[in-house]
Amino acid sequence: MKVWGQWTYLYRAVDKFGNTIDFYLSLTRNAKAAKRFLGKALNGLKDWETPRVINTDKAPTYGIAIAQLKAEGRCPDELVHRQVKYLNNVVEADHGKLKQLIKPVRGFKMLKTAYATIKGFKVIRALRKGQAAIFNLTRDIRGEARIVERAFGIGQSVLAEAVEMLAQNLQGQTA
Repeated sequence: MKVWGQWTYLYRAVDKFGNTIDFYLSLTRNAKAAKRFLGKALNGLKDWETPRVINTDKAPTYGIAIAQLKAEGRCPDELVHRQVKYLNNVVEADHGKLKQLIKPVRGFKMLKTAYATIKGFKVIRALRKGQAAIFNLTRDIRGEARIVERAFGIGQSVLAEAVEMLAQNLQGQTA
């Protein structure tokens, strides 16, 4: 995609079910950018979510980045990196849907606005795929609006909402 007329690289991580884990925008496609992205994506995962296998395209930068992350202890040593042509089809399918949304935008002026727009697209896609259903406490459109508010840091926290809902339920039971 283009930002201010320059090609920018969009790194994406999805799980085996096609659910988005993370994304990263970079002006370069080198080992440093790949390491930053993979470190960011792996850092946000719980221990039980840590992947055993990572499938990537044939770019040699991923191998270098994974080796460096293993050496630093930020990536499990038993992690297998596979660079087979068709194994990253899940990522490419996710990329195709994103490109359909980005194409009408016709490029971005700043990296910051590109990131915010793509983040918005990802939140809406996660809602459509049912990826965020566990966080929708009320199971309605208000719950989805709260998820969007939290994704962009403009709403209450999940804990505050849960406490508020429990307090309302307790008041309703005692009345």
